[in-house]
Amino acid sequence: MSAGAIAGGSARVEDLPAILPVFPLDGALLLPRGGLPLNIFEPRYLNMVDDAMAGDRSIGMIATQSGGDRARPALAPLGCLGRITSFSETADGRYLITLTGVCRFAVVEELPVTTPYRQVRADYSAFGEDLEPAPFDLEFGRDRLLEALRAYLDRRGLEIEWDTARGAPAEALINSLSMALPFASAEKQALLAAADLVERETALVALLEIEAAGFDDEDDGPQTLQ
Repeated sequence: MSAGAIAGGSARVEDLPAILPVFPLDGALLLPRGGLPLNIFEPRYLNMVDDAMAGDRSIGMIATQSGGDRARPALAPLGCLGRITSFSETADGRYLITLTGVCRFAVVEELPVTTPYRQVRADYSAFGEDLEPAPFDLEFGRDRLLEALRAYLDRRGLEIEWDTARGAPAEALINSLSMALPFASAEKQALLAAADLVERETALVALLEIEAAGFDDEDDGPQTLQ
């Protein structure tokens, strides 16, 4: 995969890496064109980032599922290819990186490897539309989404910049909320698996409405959504 092609938004599915190092992390969600900050400190993932930085900067974000063993749980069937777009190293040897989502992938198989991190063969063929941004003026139920979001945030004591949310493009709003809100891992996977942005928005609104209705006020204190 050409780093320049990804940065310029001109990549094709055929250009994406067939073999992909993966970072299994439950509760984290990466979506196309979304930015995911990560604090890397485990030696195997420091090694993975070193190798990625020496190559095309590609890493696959993926969740786990039941199966396998505790040290090596089974991987979820879907993940998202990301490219390292920001990198810094701390004095104590950690890496602070940002992954920018490129395209979702299906796991064809996990490969037997000698690297300390896991690698998969990835299939992007069902997700070619991920490589093209959604239209800025995409029609969706913004009012209902924001109403559901306000109820959800009020119940959890969270805050956001409402002017930004009202004016954000559809893709940026829907995907950033899907990535940032503290949904359960299975719910994050459902958002990842949505066929398109409109379906993801529908799923997001449903999750917001369900959780706002059933949330226990005593579970969390006031905080700010980053």
